[in-house]
Amino acid sequence: MKKIEKQRQFVRAHLDLFRCPTCQEPFVQLEENSIVCGRGHRIDFNKHGYLHFLKGAADTEYGREMFLARRQLLDAGLFKPIIQAVAERLSQRPLKILDVGTGEGTPLAQLATLRAGQGDSLLGFDIAKAGVTLATQLDLDAFFCVADLRQLPFNDQAFDAVIELFSPSDYAEFNRVLAPDGTLVKVIPNADYLVELRHLLYSQDDQHAHYDNSRVRELFARHYPDSQVQRVRYRFALPAGMAAALVEMTPLHWGRGAKQLTASELAGLQAVTVDVSLLIAKKS
Repeated sequence: MKKIEKQRQFVRAHLDLFRCPTCQEPFVQLEENSIVCGRGHRIDFNKHGYLHFLKGAADTEYGREMFLARRQLLDAGLFKPIIQAVAERLSQRPLKILDVGTGEGTPLAQLATLRAGQGDSLLGFDIAKAGVTLATQLDLDAFFCVADLRQLPFNDQAFDAVIELFSPSDYAEFNRVLAPDGTLVKVIPNADYLVELRHLLYSQDDQHAHYDNSRVRELFARHYPDSQVQRVRYRFALPAGMAAALVEMTPLHWGRGAKQLTASELAGLQAVTVDVSLLIAKKS
């Protein structure tokens, strides 16, 4: 079956997940190349087989080269212990899982591998078309779309789990689409995340040389007073020749004052620290 038809088949089987971003009414039918809501609004599948729920162009600096570099590092295992920790926080029953800011889809694909045979329904979205286009190319039984986390095109209580790696959050929207007793897992960087790269790019007196996640953690705790925090920290040995891809895959080098790293500096970057916190909450 062609991937485009597989995407349509997923939507046909899970039409109850989606709602219209124009009127917030549920989509009620799949008609040829479109999904149609109860008020007649329709959204067409594009040539890659995914749905574009944004009303205008996406405002993002994340491009294809960044996502290709990210996939290269993630395929090499950069985030695998993180994905393992996320998987351990999810119920061992069939789940409808939403991946927020899915990028090029590799974390969701790795989670699917860990939960193989579980019977999950997997959906990832991102605001960046370049990432979603790459995600649809994965050999994965999942659906990807372009959407805005501030106005999710999904029905109330549609998902059993929402996962989010290194992305912004809209807790009101997450709560709306989470089913009762649903699980939210948010992954945020800690101070030592990729600290070796950060210190190569910036001088020690530059604000970008340091990172503090306390405000993010405090906001999460205010929304979810009974939440838990799990730290995941390890060293990752960079495969030969992948230091440049590591630089490309992160926005760390976008900051004002970032150095242009030399070939010798890249060659000396042989391992990095991965240091993150999982913020875990249950919807009450």
